[in-house]
Amino acid sequence: MYQNPYFFVPDMPGMQFPETALQQVNTQQVFQMLRREHPDLFTQLERRGISSQLANQIFFLLSTFAIGQAGTNLSANQVYNRFRTQVPWITLLLRQYNIPQHTINNILQEAIQIILNLLRGDARPDGRWSGWESLGGTIASAPAAASWQPNRLDVFARGTDNALWHIWWNGRSWSGWESLGGNITSAPAAVSWGPNRIDVFARGTDDALWHIWWNGNNWSEWESLGGTITSAPTVSSRRSNQLDVFARGTDNALWKRTWNGNRWEDWQSLGGNIASEPAAVSWGPNRIDVFARGTDNALWHIWWDGRNWSNWESLGGTITSAPTVSSRRSNRLEVFARGTDNALWRRAWNGNRWEDWQRIGGTLTSAPAAVSWGPNRTDVFARGQNQDLVHIWRGR
Repeated sequence: MYQNPYFFVPDMPGMQFPETALQQVNTQQVFQMLRREHPDLFTQLERRGISSQLANQIFFLLSTFAIGQAGTNLSANQVYNRFRTQVPWITLLLRQYNIPQHTINNILQEAIQIILNLLRGDARPDGRWSGWESLGGTIASAPAAASWQPNRLDVFARGTDNALWHIWWNGRSWSGWESLGGNITSAPAAVSWGPNRIDVFARGTDDALWHIWWNGNNWSEWESLGGTITSAPTVSSRRSNQLDVFARGTDNALWKRTWNGNRWEDWQSLGGNIASEPAAVSWGPNRIDVFARGTDNALWHIWWDGRNWSNWESLGGTITSAPTVSSRRSNRLEVFARGTDNALWRRAWNGNRWEDWQRIGGTLTSAPAAVSWGPNRTDVFARGQNQDLVHIWRGR
């Protein structure tokens, strides 16, 4: 059955491929693009025991089916549901290898999304984003991500028990999930200001800001930093041993509390009228950029230039989640948010101007989290359709 991994397609009653689509697109070219630019989709199956030949066959068949649906207005999720209905033996086959259903769904649906983006001409940042992968778990909030050295990632989220949970990438593999305790009522925020140092913040059951940190050897106990906040916090670090934490206050304005290296300064209002938790990043020793969703559902921005805070500016768009932001190098920003189609969208500052919004895809059920551990690397995380942690990345 699988002797030709490229051109054999079984005869399956009920499968329909519109002739016009097949006449205009070469399935072999689509499959080769998928193989060349998104090898992670194949390796996610192969590392679970699927042979390379069988993986090729599955994705070739999936490419053929997606081409046949490209002329419709169906979403990737809807096309995938059609595929599961018309080709049920694919799922049954993969389940025999003990691959969880949510993993099968994420891999195959992301492949369909990539193919539809290609055929429909949807904007993608540079064609080099990976496919989405599931990191498992069951999370009850948006995640937070930090990196304290190249090729190191630490991701946090609130669990179904309202404790803080943690998973990390050590440069070779992902750890299992571990609980860091606590009783939090928001998504966490995380940042690193030096090697082997991580600070994590969240809102507690008393609506105050709470803090826990990793000192290189142990996790601290939770401490309260007071205040009354109405959103999850966000945090950035301008220099070693300095932290700026932001959250929405009871007046819907943006509020800030700073650790100056010796003590926590008092809360300070930065004004505005925001409708989500904020997102913050620093790309230099005395620079901070903060973003939030406004009451008009657009992306709004304020920044500190080393002497003063700017006025708020609108960056447009229509977003359905809080934003997240990362910086790959000095004077570069990448802002991500969920769009009205539940996909991940990106807007970037290239050092001179804001580029247009670009669709990256996926199906998100939370705000995203983004982090960069090198000048050409961006990792983005979110909660997926199965309440699991999902991950996409670009660069080396």
